[in-house]
Amino acid sequence: MKATIWHNPKCGTSRKTLAILENLSKVDVEVIEYLKDPPSVEKLAQLYRDAGITPNEGLRMRGTDAQERGLPDASAEEVLAAMAADPILIERPLVETDKGARLCRPQDQVLEIL
Repeated sequence: MKATIWHNPKCGTSRKTLAILENLSKVDVEVIEYLKDPPSVEKLAQLYRDAGITPNEGLRMRGTDAQERGLPDASAEEVLAAMAADPILIERPLVETDKGARLCRPQDQVLEIL
């Protein structure tokens, strides 16, 4: 099985999720450091749709200026555009497999799509 993780190596939850993926021999892991290589608006929309959450639910509040920018109350399109332009606004880690996508907070949620 192939799994893609949008990863921030400075994030403990992201590191723990990656460790779960790497410790499973059946999983071929692709790691994308999303702060260096941000997903497009279209990819983000697809990931959130596949995860069953809204872009607003995938918005990172802690350590960002999302609140000051009014993003919690913004439209999905505005949130996605802001995330694509400033990827620090993306809550992490996002993981995608052929079974779906999850925002893995807590990290054990990755097991739902393996």
